[in-house]
Amino acid sequence: MKIEPLHDQVAIKKDEAGPRTAGGLYIPPSAQEKAVTGEVIAVGPGRITETGQHVPMQVKVGDRVLFGAYVGLEMEVDKHKVFIVEERNLLAKVAR
Repeated sequence: MKIEPLHDQVAIKKDEAGPRTAGGLYIPPSAQEKAVTGEVIAVGPGRITETGQHVPMQVKVGDRVLFGAYVGLEMEVDKHKVFIVEERNLLAKVAR
């Protein structure tokens, strides 16, 4: 299934962080970070302002982004968890 977000929506494939540290320690969900990272897999064309001006997207497919854990809509596409998030809810681009 191919997904094409509308307006200023972004589709993100969330990074799957394991509940253990590199040293093997278990981290309970309540202690894990609330912001998550992922890769942008699709973007909408941008939003249109009330005056009719087109505002282009600031992220593109392949960008790594940081977003809040409780924003957007989670769905499953081709057995992968995908989040649909408004661009304004993205917190930052993550440098490689």
